[in-house]
Amino acid sequence: MKLTILGCNAATPRKNAQTTAQLLEIKGNLILIDCGEGTQIQLRKLGIKFARIQHIFISHLHGDHFYGLIGLISTFRLLGRDADLHIYGPKGIKEIITLQLKLAKSWTDYSLYFHELESSNSEVVFEDEKISVTTIPLDHRVYTNGYLFKEKIGPRKINITAAKEYGVEVCDMENLKSGKDFIDSNGNTVSNAILTTDPDAPKSYAFCSDTAFKEDIVPLISEASMLYHESTFLDSHKDLAAKTKHSTAAEAAQIASKANVGGLILGHYSTRYGDLSAFVYEAKQYFDPVILSEDGKVIDI
Repeated sequence: MKLTILGCNAATPRKNAQTTAQLLEIKGNLILIDCGEGTQIQLRKLGIKFARIQHIFISHLHGDHFYGLIGLISTFRLLGRDADLHIYGPKGIKEIITLQLKLAKSWTDYSLYFHELESSNSEVVFEDEKISVTTIPLDHRVYTNGYLFKEKIGPRKINITAAKEYGVEVCDMENLKSGKDFIDSNGNTVSNAILTTDPDAPKSYAFCSDTAFKEDIVPLISEASMLYHESTFLDSHKDLAAKTKHSTAAEAAQIASKANVGGLILGHYSTRYGDLSAFVYEAKQYFDPVILSEDGKVIDI
């Protein structure tokens, strides 16, 4: 699992910091999470093949989290895209995007599917044989969700040395990976445990967009391999965090600690701060390890 930070700034883009957008590579899927202004420029800088993105998850309808979406959708059309595109986000996102396409007379030549969300309870919004995506209801000024991306347990791994010893053929490999025992040429049954090893432990990534401190999300993200939690403010502006329904770095770290996650990524910094080292310092009073989001940073989970 690999996460690329495309933008990590709050409210408005800056010279060297775009607004919120992330790219998650998980089990062969390339997923875009939020799509602030300038996202497609960041994708181009990183050499990402646009056609690989088939699912986009939008947390809420504040501009710094989705104003880049219509531009990206239009670029897909100009590039001759024919693959389906699925967009998950708050109710209203379909109306916003389709109105822009209608007035510009720029309907897509590919199928565009909107999955509008309005439940205040956590729900599975996407699932296939490899991953699942579940909403994390948050507390912001408008309806907002985070998302939990979870790998499913993969196939068992072949013990090549043992497989050769017992005469396992290539055609038998898939059965072994699925957990079945092997029957050799003499009719003897060889236990799967002898010929395979356990698959890698499934990983998970929790993305918590704009939100006030919300302790009841802890059970939803418990034991996540990595957590991104917005940290717009430092403790010196805790009153502003409460007023605007954002979080401080310390509050994000407290959530990470309570959820016992594998690591914490901070982001969505207010433009009032120049030096971001204080975010790490304040967060580490409650949790470690802590990672600062930076545009273009790649994080292996």
